[in-house]
Amino acid sequence: MASDGARKQFWKRSNSKLPGSIQHVYGAQHPPFDPLLHGTLLKSTAKMPTTPVKAKRVSTFQEFESNTSDAWDAGEDDDELLAMAAESLNSEVVMETANRVLRNHSQRQGRPTLQEGPELQQKPRPEAEPPSPPSGDLRLVKSVSESHTSCPAESASDAAPLQRSQSLPHAATVTLGGTSDPSTLSSSALSEREASRLDKFKQLLAGPNTDLEELRKLSWSGIPKPVRPMTWKLLSGYLPANVDRRPATLQRKQKEYFAFIEHYYDSRNDEVHQDTYRQIHIDIPRMSPEALILQPKVTEIFERILFIWAIRHPASGYVQGINDLVTPFFVVFICEYIEAEEVDTVDVSGVPAEVLRNIEADTYWCMSKLLDGIQDNYTFAQPGIQMKVKMLEELVSRIDEQVHRHLDQHEVRYLQFAFRWMNNLLMREVPLRCTIRLWDTYQSEPEGFSHFHLYVCAAFLVRWRKEILEEKDFQELLLFLQNLPTAHWDDEDISLLLAEAYRLKFAFADAPNHYKK
Repeated sequence: MASDGARKQFWKRSNSKLPGSIQHVYGAQHPPFDPLLHGTLLKSTAKMPTTPVKAKRVSTFQEFESNTSDAWDAGEDDDELLAMAAESLNSEVVMETANRVLRNHSQRQGRPTLQEGPELQQKPRPEAEPPSPPSGDLRLVKSVSESHTSCPAESASDAAPLQRSQSLPHAATVTLGGTSDPSTLSSSALSEREASRLDKFKQLLAGPNTDLEELRKLSWSGIPKPVRPMTWKLLSGYLPANVDRRPATLQRKQKEYFAFIEHYYDSRNDEVHQDTYRQIHIDIPRMSPEALILQPKVTEIFERILFIWAIRHPASGYVQGINDLVTPFFVVFICEYIEAEEVDTVDVSGVPAEVLRNIEADTYWCMSKLLDGIQDNYTFAQPGIQMKVKMLEELVSRIDEQVHRHLDQHEVRYLQFAFRWMNNLLMREVPLRCTIRLWDTYQSEPEGFSHFHLYVCAAFLVRWRKEILEEKDFQELLLFLQNLPTAHWDDEDISLLLAEAYRLKFAFADAPNHYKK
């Protein structure tokens, strides 16, 4: 085996790019090459005569590979940190939070607070950490593989075990004597990310002409609550992108809706329309959440919205399931005027009547825009739903044949549980807060409610594969699929579901023959 010096000289005198050689990549595992941080790599050494590399040194690549094997060692533990690094963090807040964690930990353990300094780097530690840059230096720390390479003189006995490389600000990479308290730092970083995302939304919405494509990209991973009402109105096509035209458009559309009420609503007791109104009147108290729906003002608003829509869309009229689609829009728009910790417990009693009128009109138009894209779900015999359930069956048979075969063996038909998934857009399967998060992405996706929803349903079914395969009875299987345990789901569960749905769409959407046997 060649010595370290010979190996170093070999790579130094080989000027040509070799397969497998490491190049410094911005934003990846290695931060930008910095002579101040990599000074030991630039020390002058006796130059060797420039002679061509001899082919007989067959062990060179193996030696190189063994010394750099940790450069690709990026595991799942680093994914969240790397994602955080991609965001624009406020370095002052991060450093302040890290110092606070250090102080709290020192007080609990009765140990002195760790001090940054040269002696910290000299002492052997049970776990190695990247060298600390000078105080106030916010440059990215070196990856561990580079730190190891830059100190060839250190003996192997003194070298601590290598950690996985991290390209993060130094203030965020702190170890506390082998223990850490990530919760405080994590919540602080999360709040910073949320504040940063909110600022991006506000800047985008405040421009003279909102870039709707950019708004869709930003909204795919969720919309902050303060800007959700305006964002939904833009993404649904209810309001124009030009900020100067929005007030006039709002006024015109609200006036138009109340003209419909004045013209049509009194006919609800006519013989030709009384069956429609009666069905709406029966269905609304069955909706959820009950705390919202059973408020008399809300019941009246929903009755007017659904009756006007049914009269103006005679091809389908009112169909059970449409009533559920009103709720998310209404709740999102009402939360602009009230503070509610939980969307299920919204109280409209303190909202002025004029504000409620405007919210009612906005809800009607946004729901109408949604239904325009899925109206074949509610026409005679509901052909849109029939087709989507069949496509779901074919898709699941390709992505998880074991689940598909298990359902078939126990004579469970997809139409028996998935019809409601399509008819109500999963609103009866997940809590309202999760539906709102789900619709953030649906409105960001092209044909989100009509096309992307299919892949969400497929991911939703496969999500329960373990429980499905454990059930060995038709009745138990059907009861489970109709009452899935999602009461405690939150945004994180929905985000995972959407990520899996996007993966399925990427694999199958443009290749429909892939899920056809």
